Amino acid sequence: MKLVVQIPCFNEAETLPQALADIPTSISGVDEIVVLVVDDGSRDGTAEVAEACGADLIVRHCRNRGLASAFRTGISTALRHGADIIVNTDGDNQYCGSDIANLVQPIIQREAEIVVGDRQTAKNTEFSWSKRQLQRHGSALVRWIGGVDIPDAVSGFRAISAEAALGLTILSRFSYTTEMLIHAGYRGLAVVSVPVRTNSKTRESRLFRSIPQFLFRSGATILRAYTMYHPLRAFASIGVLFVLIGLIPILRFLTFAWAGDASGHIQSLVIGGTCLSMGVIAILFGVCAEVIASNRQLNEAILERVIRLELERLGEPVATGVTSCAGRTFDRGSQRLRSDPSHGSVG
Repeated sequence: MKLVVQIPCFNEAETLPQALADIPTSISGVDEIVVLVVDDGSRDGTAEVAEACGADLIVRHCRNRGLASAFRTGISTALRHGADIIVNTDGDNQYCGSDIANLVQPIIQREAEIVVGDRQTAKNTEFSWSKRQLQRHGSALVRWIGGVDIPDAVSGFRAISAEAALGLTILSRFSYTTEMLIHAGYRGLAVVSVPVRTNSKTRESRLFRSIPQFLFRSGATILRAYTMYHPLRAFASIGVLFVLIGLIPILRFLTFAWAGDASGHIQSLVIGGTCLSMGVIAILFGVCAEVIASNRQLNEAILERVIRLELERLGEPVATGVTSCAGRTFDRGSQRLRSDPSHGSVG
């Protein structure tokens, strides 16, 4: 069984050596461990540091594309190199590398397809009170929307089986964490959580500049994912709300009309009728979106099958080192440049 540990990085030259050093060299149930560094357009020599520290695979983006894009590139590269399990960790050395062994055990024992590391934020002194509350309520929201009971939904320390990674669809440009869990819940994948340790914070997060920005971006990601996977429920909820609002002024008009005083209350009828119309239109949008969602499911199934066939066709061993840019891969082991149509795409 092959384990690929992928590390998305953006200007992590200072902390990457320790993160790489903490990755275990042997794990029970794993035959081979490969370390993959995804350099997301760094300008501080992150890729060179990764090579000097002995990373097995190095993939480079020509420019910074964001964490979600780096994560997708890492998953795609890991699958192409025969990964059975993929572990994602951070280049800032936030997570204890030795916990990777515990993280992959549920997958090795076939108890789960996705395992999320629980940082136990309720008693973690690295988190402020406000961040603890945001994490708790955010995880509860993901649990309600996606049906996945994970106490730390935004943790980036997670293990994924190859089977789950093949069908993984991440569209967000901000972060993959919550969208991945909602997708997993929609597909009925087995997702569990294991407690993990964290190291002392080395820097502030680069994903967001402030709490309001984080809330806006995360909220937009969750809303888009929920609407994409449950369109009829989302639009029908909006439609029913407008219908109920529209019934109030209509009932008011009918009450006055029953009493013989209909004149002067026509505006209630107009407002109520407008709200009812908007509600019906929203429900019809939901029906159309549900049909589109069914078509999207077929496209995802076809894409997953294409990726499987492509991986079977490639069937190549792990190279001694790889750098890539704009869909091109340089294999230093064979000193040849080849086109890479699957680069940067997942599921």
